[in-house]
Amino acid sequence: MSAAPDTEAVAAWLTRHLPGFAGPVQATKYAGGQSNPTYRLTTPERSYVLRRKPPGTLLKSAHAVEREFRVQQALAGTPVPVARMHLLCEDAEVIGTPFYIMDEVRGRNFDAPALPGLTPAERHAIIDEMNRVLAAIHETDLVATGLADYGPSGNYYRRQVDRWTQQYHATATEDLPEMTALIAWLDAHIPPEDGQRCLVHGDFRLDNLLFAPDSPRCLAVLDWELSTIGHPYADLAAVIMQWSMPATPEGRGLRGVDRAALGLWSDAEFIARYCERRGLPPITDFGFFLAFSHFRMAAILQGVKKRALTGNASDPARALRLGRHVPEFAHAGLTAAKETA
Repeated sequence: MSAAPDTEAVAAWLTRHLPGFAGPVQATKYAGGQSNPTYRLTTPERSYVLRRKPPGTLLKSAHAVEREFRVQQALAGTPVPVARMHLLCEDAEVIGTPFYIMDEVRGRNFDAPALPGLTPAERHAIIDEMNRVLAAIHETDLVATGLADYGPSGNYYRRQVDRWTQQYHATATEDLPEMTALIAWLDAHIPPEDGQRCLVHGDFRLDNLLFAPDSPRCLAVLDWELSTIGHPYADLAAVIMQWSMPATPEGRGLRGVDRAALGLWSDAEFIARYCERRGLPPITDFGFFLAFSHFRMAAILQGVKKRALTGNASDPARALRLGRHVPEFAHAGLTAAKETA
């Protein structure tokens, strides 16, 4: 369990580096989230958000708050809504880990994609805005934003399958034959490059968006830890993957939900509107991208489980619950792969 940051040290550092800052500071940890611990910093005048790396030994390239800060700062003023970035502190001596400071965005956050409490028209509008934002991320001008070097060149899926396979093996706690089979299938079915080299979020889903209190307008896209330059269908498939999960607080999916009755979109409608927004032809072989999304989520959750077992998870009890879903994601990924073959 990560300890709250030393608020006196934070206040002293911000007093030196953030114009207009005035303490004292109180820190309150946001509930949820399994990667980089995030805190609301409350001062007598206003609130900020501090996001830090977790303590302990971390996997190489994981928890890169420096990259999160860079990409959100670069997106300021673009059609992609992000919180205003203030400062990045790379000096681990201040509070024990690097961290950054951003504005607190007050908005609506939806954990359940069924959007309980809204009307069918309101649900339709929220999903449409989600679709618009996803397309906007992938249409980001990499040169104009200074993000052309934000990710390596080469085949994105080759790179990602290799990366997450390595991280999965580094955190594996048991033998899962279906995960082994899924990794082998993905390794043998990497699609050729199609010329799309875009900014990708890496964890795009409804609960990583904040919406205006009184409209469907998205105010900020959160949690950019896995963002890079890559192929856009990974983000698109991640949305469809999430919706295939159980409609429970833990699953946060739409399995078994009568979407049409609730004003929610079908998978096909979401994909078609996305392609329309970006001027793309229909997507073939979508099963590969879906299998890949399940594989990556299984690898991510395995890492979450491992951090819980080693004592440096942000929320250990929830991390262990999430870790139990690794076999489910591996199975679903293998099912998508078999349907594609």
